[in-house]
This record gives sequence, C-alpha cells and structure tokens, in this order.
Amino acid sequence: MTAIAMDERLHELLELMRGSDGVELKLTVPESGQRSAVEALAMDPIEAQIRQIFFFDTPDLALYRAGVVVRARRIQGKGADAVVKLRPVVPAHLAPSLRRSPDFNVELDAMPGGYVCSASLKAKVAADLVRDATVGRRPLRKLFSKAQRSFYGAHAPDGLELDDLAVLGPIFVLKLRFSPKGLRRRLVAELWLYPDGSRILELSTKCPADEAFLAAAEVRAFLAQRGLDLSAEQQTKTRRALEYFGAQSRAELSADAGSAERDEPVDARTVTG
Repeated sequence: MTAIAMDERLHELLELMRGSDGVELKLTVPESGQRSAVEALAMDPIEAQIRQIFFFDTPDLALYRAGVVVRARRIQGKGADAVVKLRPVVPAHLAPSLRRSPDFNVELDAMPGGYVCSASLKAKVAADLVRDATVGRRPLRKLFSKAQRSFYGAHAPDGLELDDLAVLGPIFVLKLRFSPKGLRRRLVAELWLYPDGSRILELSTKCPADEAFLAAAEVRAFLAQRGLDLSAEQQTKTRRALEYFGAQSRAELSADAGSAERDEPVDARTVTG
C-alpha cells in the first residue's frame, strides 16, 4: 500500500471514528490457539452467559449482500432482543432523527487488517415471542418495533418483507466479561459454537472514539505478552453463521423440490408401451 493510500485510509478511519458513538476493538483467535488463550487469560467458562442467536435472511443471503443484518437473540437471565443492523455506513449520511433515538447506535468495529462502521437499531422483546416466531407460530415482523420495520424497509431489497425471510439458526454463543490481571481494560470473550463442530473465539473491548488508538496499543501489547497470535487470519462471526445456515437452507429447499418432483403423479396418457 502506498503512502498516499495509507493516508487516505487513515483519514477515512478518523472521520468514521468522529461520527461513531463508540469503538469496539476485536480479535479472533484461531482454533489451534483457543485453549492456550483461555489459560493465558485465566478465563473461567463457568462464568459465561449462554446466548441463542437467530438470523433472518433469504437462503441466498440477499439481505447480507445488501448490507443488512437482521437477528434476534435469547439471553440467559436477561430476556431477549431484536436488532436490525446496517453496514457499512457513513455516520454523516444517517438521518438526525435516527441518531437521536436511544435505541440507535453507530459503532466502529476495528480488527487487525481492517475496520467497518455499522448502525444498529435494537429493541427488547419477550423471549417467548422469539421462540414462537422462529418456529412459525407468530409472523417474524412481530419481533420488530415500528421504527425497526421502517429502518428495515428503507434499506432491504425492494419487495423483500420481514415475513418473507427464512430463519437461519440458531447458533449458541458463550459470552464472558472479565478483567484480566495486568490490563486496566475489561475484555469480552465470545465463543461461537457452529453446528459442524467449528468454533470462533473473539476477544473484544469497547472504548470512546478518542481513546481508540491508546486502547488498541494497550490491548495489543497485553495479548502479545501472553502469547496470543495477533497475525492470524481474522474471521467474522456473523458471516460464518449466515454462510453455514444459508447453505443448509438451500440444501433443504433443493431436497424438498426433488421430493416434490418424485411424488408428482404420472399421467398414464403420457406413458408409452
């Protein structure tokens, strides 16, 4: 990357940070290093909170390709919530009325090698409603507030309604908030357990935009001193989940279509002897 390109990226990053409500620094740990990371950071899995997450999209991920993520999650001991997220976004282009909402948040996610700014509109919902909607007993649109439905409609592909979406999931997540000895910042560990047996372990910390560079330096130095690989290829939890469940949904649709063709009655008049 040339010096000019680096300057342009730094300018873009600073502009996104200025317009964000906060920054989340993230690092994913490769499976080969997850056990040693848990030991090095003295994480206690028993203290983790269980989360069940559902995504909603078409089998070919039309929403995700349009930059929209729709999800609901049930949280152990805390009920449930539903989120409509848009990414990437430019904070300066967002409507002031949205920015004033206490349920609307603009956050810059930064990880080794990249960053993305996202906007999320969240609402609390009853855990039973999430369960009913994801098994087909209630329409999916009932999970979302009027403001969320409007936000979704403004950014989803034309003609794709909430009730048209497939349920992708669930995926189970263990989330642990902890304060490791030797670091003055609190960390969050999320272990995403995919149905095929694979795992993504993400470490993160949040901070105000004006502390982002200092926080990144402190956390990076702390993790490096404890032997974590900071150069490993980074993984995206949401994309991995959507790709897995999207492929599963497409396979089920294909199997159903094949079964329907086999079960179709044969017109005797078309059979020649």
